[in-house]
Amino acid sequence: MYNFEFVQPGSVADAASAMAGEDAQALGGGQTLLPTMKQRLASPATLVSLTGIADMKGVSAADGVLTIGGATTHATVASEAAGSFPGLAGLASHIGDPAVRNRGTIGGSLANNDPAACYPAAALGTGATIVTNTREIAADDYFQGMFSTALDEGEIITSVRLPIPQASNYQKFVQPASRFALVGVFVAKYADGVRVAVTGASEEGVHRWTAAEEALSANFSASAIEGLSVAADGMINDLHGTGAYRAHLVGVMTKRAVAAAS
Repeated sequence: MYNFEFVQPGSVADAASAMAGEDAQALGGGQTLLPTMKQRLASPATLVSLTGIADMKGVSAADGVLTIGGATTHATVASEAAGSFPGLAGLASHIGDPAVRNRGTIGGSLANNDPAACYPAAALGTGATIVTNTREIAADDYFQGMFSTALDEGEIITSVRLPIPQASNYQKFVQPASRFALVGVFVAKYADGVRVAVTGASEEGVHRWTAAEEALSANFSASAIEGLSVAADGMINDLHGTGAYRAHLVGVMTKRAVAAAS
């Protein structure tokens, strides 16, 4: 590891001020950033830790919306969302291993937008709102491809607001070495329709499967997507699985998620 400055602000305003400095990088749980720095794939001059900001922590449910602070760990989401949003709590409880779940944060995951991360599927699958220190961004506008988001330089995710669905579930086909999703599917049923978000599969990152959404909105059952398929073109093709294999898994995981939610 190389030398760098470490700043631990106590408020969002102080964090934003620190982030305005040259070559500063926000630090959540560090589950992605620190290994990247050790490999010299990133070398920020200043790390701005967000873990000491009380206003960015916690889980609360009100008026049909679950609000989660950006610095809230996966383990906290898994325990505190269980009563109001079990589909999301289940997702959080299977991220990584206990060490990752007790350090990693929802804000860090969404800011990094790894193409195989779990939280992007939940955010897109619920039509969440990403709240930053400067604005609010709809999930449909937030995710812009692999490791790419609508965040501006120095912008900080302070919280995430997720509409609580009538029924939901997340199914993940785990890549055993990393515990990331080889393919993960989040299904959420609302009064006005169903949303289906897929992670781990596409070269474009997390995305919605609109054909499945239309079928499930008319009939919320696994049988409703019989006969639907996803094209292998544009799917990730690597040593863990071909594009065709991932395309097949999208249908399998979606059926499992619907069955579990039902």
